[in-house]
Amino acid sequence: MDDMRLALILNAISPAIGGVLVRGEKGTAKSTAVRALTDVLPPVEVIAGCRFSCSPSAPDPECPDGPHPAPGAGGAAELRPARLVELPVGATEDRLTGSLDVGRALTEGVTSFQPGLLAAAHRGVLYVDEVNLLHDHLVDLLLDAAALGTSYVERDGVSVRHAARFLLVGTMNPEEGELRPQLLDRFGLTVEAVAPRDPATRAQVVRRRMDFDAAPAAFTARFAASEAALAASIAAAQARLPAVVLGDEELERIAGVCASFDVDGLRADIVIARTAAAHAAWHGRDTVTRADIRAAALLALPHRRRRNPFDAPGLDEGQLDEALGDEPGPDDEPDPPPPGRQPDDGGDGAPPDAPSPPGDSQAHQGNDQPPAADTAPADDQEQAPARAAGRESVAPSGATFRARRLEVPGKGHGAAGRRSRAYTDSGATVGVRQRRQQVRDLHVNATLIASAPHQVGRGRTGPGLILQRDDLRERRREGRESNLVLFVVDASGSMAATRRMEAVKGAVLSLLLDAYQRRDKVGLISFRGVGAELLLPPTSSADAAAARLETMPTGGRTPLAAGLTEAYATLRREKLRDPLRRPLLVVVTDGRHNAGGEPGPAAGLLRRDGVAAVVVDCESGPVRLGLAASLARALDADCVDVAGLSLGGLADSVRAYREVA
Repeated sequence: MDDMRLALILNAISPAIGGVLVRGEKGTAKSTAVRALTDVLPPVEVIAGCRFSCSPSAPDPECPDGPHPAPGAGGAAELRPARLVELPVGATEDRLTGSLDVGRALTEGVTSFQPGLLAAAHRGVLYVDEVNLLHDHLVDLLLDAAALGTSYVERDGVSVRHAARFLLVGTMNPEEGELRPQLLDRFGLTVEAVAPRDPATRAQVVRRRMDFDAAPAAFTARFAASEAALAASIAAAQARLPAVVLGDEELERIAGVCASFDVDGLRADIVIARTAAAHAAWHGRDTVTRADIRAAALLALPHRRRRNPFDAPGLDEGQLDEALGDEPGPDDEPDPPPPGRQPDDGGDGAPPDAPSPPGDSQAHQGNDQPPAADTAPADDQEQAPARAAGRESVAPSGATFRARRLEVPGKGHGAAGRRSRAYTDSGATVGVRQRRQQVRDLHVNATLIASAPHQVGRGRTGPGLILQRDDLRERRREGRESNLVLFVVDASGSMAATRRMEAVKGAVLSLLLDAYQRRDKVGLISFRGVGAELLLPPTSSADAAAARLETMPTGGRTPLAAGLTEAYATLRREKLRDPLRRPLLVVVTDGRHNAGGEPGPAAGLLRRDGVAAVVVDCESGPVRLGLAASLARALDADCVDVAGLSLGGLADSVRAYREVA
């Protein structure tokens, strides 16, 4: 994993690069590598007793624990190892940024700031495992702090600023969903972590793991010398970095590379410049060369080439070499590896090629107009020979468009998202409630108001308040939740007209893109022939659903009842796993059914369970039977055609569902 090691080392040399995002399949030791990083980072000198890890040589003048003695004034200092602070997926905003020390405020009558994880990570490493599952507003906060080197807290009567410079590392498995492109761009570098395919390498990994389990101390001692040499090399590169010169010619080369790849914004230019300087310092050079820029671009550009969530990150090295211009000369070759690195640890190669995005590149251009409905009859002559021979066909995807939001009625209590109204942990405060269990989001003003009439009777004489459990009030917040959007797609022969299926796939891809942007879980069921198939169990990965949709075959009879039955079973199972997440069923069909019985009983089960549904009517041609509308009535759902899903053709939300109290 040369790329991952190199990216981590370069960020250790220059945290201003902006962190590392490690994408990779499960079981590739992403977390192990990150946790091992602190063992090779130089120790840090801090002011004794400072909760914000201020340096004795340059204390933060606005440190909440200050003022500190001036440098050289003889203040107490201590040397400690660099910290690795882990941010759990379920962390709150208070835990990340810090907040008012409510206990002291209410009992002692003083305003005191309780620092959060950003303060603990200052001058160390902040590690976020499964960063793609972290709430978006928390990702925004930590990326802002990483970019500014400062954390600002303005809440609950507290106004605090403190330094927060750290090496940010996030790991994720793309199968569980992607980061939004705006957040992806905020990470300086990204690398792909894949397990080795060479049997000898895999065997060596297993052998080392078994050796470690058998004798951890002996195994650690075996690599102590090389780790010490690596730590010394990183410290030397940190000291060398300020003297590295980035010439005007090389800076223009960087700008030319970013312009050649049509990268949005200027963040990529800045990241490549900083990374190239760190790479030069790592190799003992005092001037940035073409080789440094190439190595930096290979780490900084792949994730910035994405234009929509269904594009896989990647970089054409041939295009990169062409954009760099001059052929590499002898001065551009990297120096031998610094001490503590193996000869194969150069890490200057490109990330492994990612799989191609599903479908035609023009299928994801984000057009605002929906595809025109196919006017050909269902028995399209283009597909008739294939259906007569019983063969399957796979239609390409049509153009996508901006889809309207489909909304589940009522108010839920699910995970924070962007689709349906819900009571959530974040959002606008709409009231207060009394909690006899542990209070998670204290409403200070309401608590003070509730306790004030009882202070005399409770014998208060000092500045602090006398509180009881019944006084505590919690905020009641209203925001939006994410939902489970389950697509049930008719893939039978009646839908197999090429132009019609292209339009249908384009519409479903548009809805998938909308679900991705609203942080929903998605699932995909197709029905054709004699039954239905769950192509993709509910997941947070919209691109996985897009890939399954792209290769979905069509043809055969139309078992509509089987599709609805499979949807009912899938939603029942998912309700046991995630009971608070409300489902939205999207049935894409022309309503025809000629196999597997009537769809009425299955539709009745879904309606009985209160499943909100939308029927997308795909019927076309001069003769229309209106069967999709009949299905919508059986489901107590709204019925729209493909064109009606466009942002310009549907109301802001679907309001024809059964009203929920």
